Amino acid sequence: MTETLIPKEEIVHLTLVPAEENRSDYWKEKLEYAQRLGNEFKSKTSITFSTTEGPRTVHTTVWSITENYIVLKAGVLISLNSIVDVHF
Repeated sequence: MTETLIPKEEIVHLTLVPAEENRSDYWKEKLEYAQRLGNEFKSKTSITFSTTEGPRTVHTTVWSITENYIVLKAGVLISLNSIVDVHF
């Protein structure tokens, strides 16, 4: 799998699709930690997610997490079920 690094502003122009395996609960736990790292230490997280154009990766701060989405700066949303990988 070859993912492409993109700026977070481009996410709104993509169509996100569910990952092959829905691991939303697992990613939610990791992303809650990433949110804390971002809020307390200004640390960024690499998030890889599925789109109709293939996997994309964004390196950003996680602002908040809802039941089904993560929220990035400027209200950009990524659905939890589209997430393929998360790295701190």
